[in-house]
Amino acid sequence: MEFNIALLKGDGIGPEIVESTVRVLEKTAEKFGHKFNFTPYLIGGCAIDATGIPLPQETIDGCLASDSVLLGAVGGPKWDDQPGNNRPEKALLGIRSALGLFTNLRPAQLYPALRSASPLKDEIVGDGFDIMIVRELTGGIYFGDRGYREGKYGQEAYDTEAYSVTEIERIGKVAFETAMKRNKKVCSIDKANVLESSRLWRKTMHELSEQYPEVEYSDMFVDNAAMQLVRDPKQFDVIVTSNMFGDILSDEASQITGSIGMLASASLGAGTRGMYEPIHGSAPDIAGQNKANPIATILSGAMMLRYSFGLSDEADAIENAVNKVLDAGHRTADLMGTANGTPLTCTEMTEKIIEVL
Repeated sequence: MEFNIALLKGDGIGPEIVESTVRVLEKTAEKFGHKFNFTPYLIGGCAIDATGIPLPQETIDGCLASDSVLLGAVGGPKWDDQPGNNRPEKALLGIRSALGLFTNLRPAQLYPALRSASPLKDEIVGDGFDIMIVRELTGGIYFGDRGYREGKYGQEAYDTEAYSVTEIERIGKVAFETAMKRNKKVCSIDKANVLESSRLWRKTMHELSEQYPEVEYSDMFVDNAAMQLVRDPKQFDVIVTSNMFGDILSDEASQITGSIGMLASASLGAGTRGMYEPIHGSAPDIAGQNKANPIATILSGAMMLRYSFGLSDEADAIENAVNKVLDAGHRTADLMGTANGTPLTCTEMTEKIIEVL
């Protein structure tokens, strides 16, 4: 089979981790008899440098013409002086909207080999945990009306949180369908004791849950959820929540797995095309030093094979290779913890995974 993949390498460590993933995908294609065509496009700070804007139309058109998109990371202090509407991060909102990607799947899994890297006690994590966070991606406060106005104490800034029943229903269906393929538990996270948008969210989720009687459904306030993730993460199977809450909670979940460098994500819409990226940032402090952990991006590539291309065996092969490399004790710097030895470079970790493949 042949697929066209748009590469958005971005800034900082983005080019390094995307190139590592391309190498792994090329090895997978060779092993299973496929062909992946990769076409790079500009996004983020590098796009500002080249074109003056973070998301050129050529990039949007190229992504729309592709079968799927692989993204590295965007942003860095170099572009901190850009106005809000032209910051590198603005490109992420723009490309998600242009591609109609309203669902963000963020798995948070603690690998048994990395138990010692988790900040949680052994009696809490046990033999590991496996959580899927389903984050709404194109609504809420990140996309609401914003601006400046005269307020009670002078000039003030405002951002607006808004959700429609349609937006809540479509992300809710993804969560329930995902749970049906896992352990059949959904916890919806909101702030319904304070926010009107959360009250509509909760009401809609309750009505939707009636269509899935096999799924155990519960609600939780976001502040409690933040606490429960570190108190007892194994209680969760599928978490569904709004754009901002999902952004925050998934980063928290990444840290209790041992490293943010391990967590992949998939952004999906109504069709098969998706955008796949690690949840970490551009890490400009280590950019170009060959220190980055490529695993989150490599696992994002595996998610692409599974969710967009329907290549489950190929995705399993990549994920199993990552597991075997970790079980063998190989670590990048972010995963070392108290372990002895010399950490692997980004290139060396990539080569270990390819070797197992």
